Amino acid sequence: MQHEQINERTVALSIKGAKLTGQLLAKAMQAFLKKAREPTHKRGKQSYNSLRKSGASLADIDIGDKNEIGTFNRVARKYKVDFAPRIDRSTDPPKWVVFFKAKDDKSLQSAFNEYSRIMLKHKVRKPSMLEKLRNLRELAKTPLAPARNRNRGGIEI
Repeated sequence: MQHEQINERTVALSIKGAKLTGQLLAKAMQAFLKKAREPTHKRGKQSYNSLRKSGASLADIDIGDKNEIGTFNRVARKYKVDFAPRIDRSTDPPKWVVFFKAKDDKSLQSAFNEYSRIMLKHKVRKPSMLEKLRNLRELAKTPLAPARNRNRGGIEI
């Protein structure tokens, strides 16, 4: 049992050098351990070519403008969806197309449900403060009929 565990942890390291010193061996081991800690698979936003090289089937959706890609990026990171945004300049105005893949369809489905919910919420926005001020300015320009004083029946000033 112990012998098998030792064999599983064995590492082959080859070094070229004229003289093998302790410092050279320590530097080589540090470089090897640093390389071993790096993730082997990119996550989240990546280039189209690196996404395609992973071998999984890709799907795509159209996204309106660059501002919406930031929203999609947050949702995709939350659900661990790998994606690659590309701009489609054949249309006028240019559209963004996002190619994506994920471990399972369930995470994709939940990511798109949340993204669509967020985008629908953004579509129904409150009027801006400038619009409200313009409306109030227009209301202030229209003359109002004088209000009657309810106590005495006269015109209120």
